[in-house]
Amino acid sequence: MIKPLDFSALYFTCDLDSLDFKTTEELEPLSDIIGQDSALAAVDFGINIQQDGYNLYVMGPSGSGKHSVTTAFLEKKAASEPRPDDWCYVNNFKDHRAPIAIRLPSGYATRFRDDIAELIELLKTMLPNAFESNEYRNARESIGQKYLVLESEIFQHLQKEAENYGVAMNTASPSRVTFVPIVDGKILSAEEFKAIKGEAKEEIAKKMSAFELIVKEGLREVSRLSKLQQRDFTALDRKTTSDTLDSLLEELRQTYKDIPKILSYLNALQDDGIKNVQDFLVKPEEMEMPPFMREYYIPSFRRYIVNLFIAHDEKMTAPVIYEDNPTHANLIGRIEHISQMGTLVTDFSMIKPGALHKANGGYLILDVQKLLMQPFSWEALKRALRSKEIRIESLAQQYSLISTITLEPEAIPIDVKVVLIGERIFYYLLYHYDPEFKELFKVSADFEEDMPRNNDNIRLYAQMIGTIAQKSALLPLSAAAVARIVEYSSREAQNALKISTHVGTLADLLKESDYWTRKNQRSLIEKRDIETALKAQKERTNRIQKRLYEQIDEGTILINTAGRAVGVINALTYISMGGHQFGLPSRVTARTRLGKGEIIDIERKVELSGPIHAKGVMILSSYIGSTYAKETPFHLSASLVFEQSYGMIEGDSASSTELYAILSSLAELPVLQNIAVTGSVNQFGEIQAIGGVNEKIEGFFDVCMNRNPEGEYGVIIPYSNVKNLMLKPEVIEAAKAGKFNIYAVRNIQEGIAILTQTEAGEADEHGNYPAESVNGKIMARLQNFTKTLQKFNKSLKPEEEKG
Repeated sequence: MIKPLDFSALYFTCDLDSLDFKTTEELEPLSDIIGQDSALAAVDFGINIQQDGYNLYVMGPSGSGKHSVTTAFLEKKAASEPRPDDWCYVNNFKDHRAPIAIRLPSGYATRFRDDIAELIELLKTMLPNAFESNEYRNARESIGQKYLVLESEIFQHLQKEAENYGVAMNTASPSRVTFVPIVDGKILSAEEFKAIKGEAKEEIAKKMSAFELIVKEGLREVSRLSKLQQRDFTALDRKTTSDTLDSLLEELRQTYKDIPKILSYLNALQDDGIKNVQDFLVKPEEMEMPPFMREYYIPSFRRYIVNLFIAHDEKMTAPVIYEDNPTHANLIGRIEHISQMGTLVTDFSMIKPGALHKANGGYLILDVQKLLMQPFSWEALKRALRSKEIRIESLAQQYSLISTITLEPEAIPIDVKVVLIGERIFYYLLYHYDPEFKELFKVSADFEEDMPRNNDNIRLYAQMIGTIAQKSALLPLSAAAVARIVEYSSREAQNALKISTHVGTLADLLKESDYWTRKNQRSLIEKRDIETALKAQKERTNRIQKRLYEQIDEGTILINTAGRAVGVINALTYISMGGHQFGLPSRVTARTRLGKGEIIDIERKVELSGPIHAKGVMILSSYIGSTYAKETPFHLSASLVFEQSYGMIEGDSASSTELYAILSSLAELPVLQNIAVTGSVNQFGEIQAIGGVNEKIEGFFDVCMNRNPEGEYGVIIPYSNVKNLMLKPEVIEAAKAGKFNIYAVRNIQEGIAILTQTEAGEADEHGNYPAESVNGKIMARLQNFTKTLQKFNKSLKPEEEKG
């Protein structure tokens, strides 16, 4: 029979002599996170490789520091990279619904916007001045005088012709001429003309008709001259406007001569200014319109402004953007609308950038869970990375949710490195179900949860503690406090030979310890402050644990911690609720009888257990059959149940416990109730490791100490879990005093011997076990089942023969 573990195996103490400092103030701060060499190498590779599809997925548990480390890496890399180009949107004068994107060297966009704004302001002053100048007036008068003379000559000619045809002509306007006949020097009235008869009247009418043709020809010439005059006026206006614009635009053309798109835009702006020069000449306050209408006229100059889309100042480097809310609009940009006269309207100045635009030429960090929770965002990101351009689209327009006219801005090419940060499960799901994911995110960086616990790493861990304390403005820690944190970290890692790399948990503990130190008016965080913080953490979250322990103490939950019982055993269960983990004993019972070789899992029958638990029950069934009924029929029926269990049970960590209960029932040997059990079992009876071993042991210890602190108790755990032991001091002290024994077993035979205080027994060359051993009693019971069944079958034969 195996002996209990020595108390030295129950806790791996951090040797203070290995810490060559008194306080963390003496330690050099760290620039990089520790224990993540592989992940950091992957991040470095993913950031530096400049190939398509080599975007980065950084994965690991929450609080491992992956976000801060990745951001620090990116910011360090970005600091040595040049600023990306600026971008702006301008009006497309040919198609207002398709604004033009202009790329400018970094820092030029703001300057270009200001230059255009200054140009428009100058035009508002200089164009009216040009049209009010003496030069313009003289030129306009000259044109008017020129055509006035030509018109006068035409009318003088008509007047002479009127005299020749005996007609009196009256010019009402340049476009309307009236004339009446003259006879003997007298202008005839209508009545007098009617009174004339015969050939005289016909002669007068003939002259009038002939003169009418001459007048019509003259008026046509006057009309032609009027059009020519208007054309000359327009040409004068265009020349005046063009000369004014040329003088102002020439400097801009020289400034931006290396940017063809700006030169094209300036030409289009000049043409539009010439075409719409009246906008610069007419003042809204002088127009005959209601005052409330004037505000809708003033924005006409908005078509000339520059939408400063993305601009970088001189101090900036390559951008590192983290988008905390990656909606579709926040990711690829949006087109805003305003309400005018009850209608939603928009223009190119309302195009707003998204995170991809802001990160263009640099790095974009996204939380993958937040990204996947936003409708359309994941597809929009993939589309942008595939096409290497960002096309701003309105989802409302795309899905016909609104009928308002919108814009189709020119797409902007992108060169951005996208870094997704999230849990491992999202990486594996995306890799498996989304074929495009593996093509777009070819680099993965996996952050470890722990690192080996050796002197070098303990030194680095101490430096990390000092670095966190310094950055968070916390008090320094003593060497003893650091040693206690190292031990706590091993407990968090569930391995005495490792240290947890969970930076978030460590930082929280340091901050809470600092609080208790300051509250006690001390200037150095000591070991006792760490203990106080850990105790306070537990007290804040262990209400459910205390209530369950109370129910056990009151007898509501039946748990025996003394005496012996057949087929009854205490299993150690693990519960995690709201960040608090604890262990709790649970009563497992087994009943055996003559049957058909089946083991009934009552939890499974009522669907209160999961598939892993069911698998464990099937494995122990296989073990019993292959161990005790290799060559004989298996006439056994057994039932298993977790007593007073009203919720779902999952996991196989109690499969060895259930097997012990069945063996106890079969052998009719009582098991010790002061020993609880945990561990899974395989088909060969080997005990396998389980999780939460420290919490399970401590949970049973607390129940026992509440019952009778003077009693003797123990637990059976898998031998492979010994390295995970980091038990609390009370358990270690009880183990030293021999009041709480921890047995580490490798197989079922070792465990059943401890529980029954009876040797398991080994088979001889004939396959027979010692009669008084556990296995011997089990074999005897099974043989008795077989004999009973045979007698029963024989008793049925006479009845059948009679029938």
